[in-house]
Amino acid sequence: MYQLYHEQILQASKDTLWKFMSRPENLNEITPPEMEFMIVSEVPQKIYPGLIIQYRVKLPLLGTSDWITEIKHIEAGRQFVDEQRIGPYSFWYHYHALEKTANGVKMIDQVSYKPPFGVLGTIANKMVIRQKLDDIFQYRKKILDKRFNQI
Repeated sequence: MYQLYHEQILQASKDTLWKFMSRPENLNEITPPEMEFMIVSEVPQKIYPGLIIQYRVKLPLLGTSDWITEIKHIEAGRQFVDEQRIGPYSFWYHYHALEKTANGVKMIDQVSYKPPFGVLGTIANKMVIRQKLDDIFQYRKKILDKRFNQI
C-alpha cells in the first residue's frame, strides 16, 4: 500500500472551492489531456453519498481502462472520499479536504493506493506509477492555481 499527499493554498472561499470540487464534471478540467479522461456515466450537478461514477482513462503501458468510483464520507463544504469499485488499482481511496487557513483555503488530496499485479505492480509503482500520479496532481495544481489564484 502506498500513500500520496498533495496540498495547495487557493485564494477563494471554501464555498467557491466546494462548489467546484463537488461537481463531477470538473474532473475533466483538472485531468491532464494525455490521460484521455472521459466521464462515461451521467452525473448530477453535485456529488452525494453513494454516487457511482464511471470513467474511461488512458493508462501508461496498459491502454484504456474503465474506472468506477463511489463517492463516500461527504461533509459538505469540508471533505469527501472517492473510492474505486472497479478499475486499474487493487485499491484506491482518495480523500479530498478543504481547510481554512490564514493565507486562504488549503486543498488536500490524500490517496492510499495499491497497484495490481503483486511484485510487478510494486516494480511498476517505483518505475512509472508513482511519478505519473505526482504528475497528475502537479497538473491539477497548475490548473487550480490559474483558476483560483490568477497565476
